[in-house]
Amino acid sequence: MENLFLDNKTKPLNISSFIAKRIAFNRQQSFSKFIIRLAVVATAISVAAMLVTVALTSGFQYAISQKIFSFWGDIRVQHYEASKAAIAEETPIEKNDTVTRILHANNEIKTIQAFATRNAIVKGPESIEGLLLKGVEKDYAFNNLDGFLKEGRWIHFPDSGYSNEINLSVSTANQLKLKLGDKVLVYFIQSDGSHRVRPMAVVGLFKTGIEDYDKLYAITDLRLIQRLNNWKENEIGGYEIFVKDYHRMQAISDALAYQLPATWNSRPITDVYPNTFDWLSLQDQTMAIAIVIIIIIATLNLVTCLIILVLDRIRMIGILKAIGTPNGKIQTIFLYHAIVITCIGILCGNIVGLLFCWLQQKYGLIRLPEDAYLISEAVVRISWWKVVLIDLGTLLICFLILMIPTLIIRKIQPAKAVQFR
Repeated sequence: MENLFLDNKTKPLNISSFIAKRIAFNRQQSFSKFIIRLAVVATAISVAAMLVTVALTSGFQYAISQKIFSFWGDIRVQHYEASKAAIAEETPIEKNDTVTRILHANNEIKTIQAFATRNAIVKGPESIEGLLLKGVEKDYAFNNLDGFLKEGRWIHFPDSGYSNEINLSVSTANQLKLKLGDKVLVYFIQSDGSHRVRPMAVVGLFKTGIEDYDKLYAITDLRLIQRLNNWKENEIGGYEIFVKDYHRMQAISDALAYQLPATWNSRPITDVYPNTFDWLSLQDQTMAIAIVIIIIIATLNLVTCLIILVLDRIRMIGILKAIGTPNGKIQTIFLYHAIVITCIGILCGNIVGLLFCWLQQKYGLIRLPEDAYLISEAVVRISWWKVVLIDLGTLLICFLILMIPTLIIRKIQPAKAVQFR
């Protein structure tokens, strides 16, 4: 027996693996078999919990980010004003061939859209609301906002003049007690203290789920903003830029800022609304803390399981030692045993976790209050490299931690172990 472990270079691995499998898949009813099943279930639950945690956190961050990107684009190009607030009216800039050429020359840019904003007061039948009107052009990519449209349609643009239509948010319409087709009076305060009034028709209601947007913004014709501000036809507030890969928006924005004229500036939307994205980045820390706690619980469970299994096999260990089996070989048997349990648990955890993610994605089982979470249902986003990282990380950590309880084997004396009951 000793020669089997010491002399043959291929058999130690096979014998250790064989004994470990016999222990793991022993059909006899025993307390250790119950412990093995419990360890597999606990490992599966831990892996599934980590997969679901990562998928839900990634989905939440992605859903909120896409709402902001859809409404404002990935990059904002406008007049350089370092200290200006994000919701302030823009300083007008003229459409510039040089700027347009720089933007269109960048292959990573997908869409370029002009915009301008203007403060206004909208009067309903019983109340008034202060809003920031976002003016857009007729080639505006409303398809990016189609997911927000709840009733009606987006504004139409006439060939001449400007559109007298407006899109309000659902919350603003409810506050003003307005519905589709209603006429509203929109008041614009001029710099000299006078005001202008424009009657406008409510043709569509949108809801982003982001309270700051729904309570503040309305959408109208850019030409109306130009006329009220006494701007030229080629003057705008800036450009919204949509890029092909939003992960690259910081690098693209930096490149544009270097190429643009001195009076122009380029900023990623993450810099325009830093509070929202800082809040989203905090979710990574919360996710990391949750995963660490889950891993600690899973490894403690496996360590306890392995200690019980070692104690349950004291007589077997004593016999192996008595026939000259080295301590390292006996430790290998129990490490194989633990790895078998861990791998089965990881496989089952993957099945359970991915099945839950699929069910949530298809049926929306978890509903959320949109006013608090900005989305109406939990969004899952599976990154396969994260799934592989969780599996390999769990396997590696468990393997390293599980080496500790096997040290008990070195202190077991064969004579006492054989008589142990």
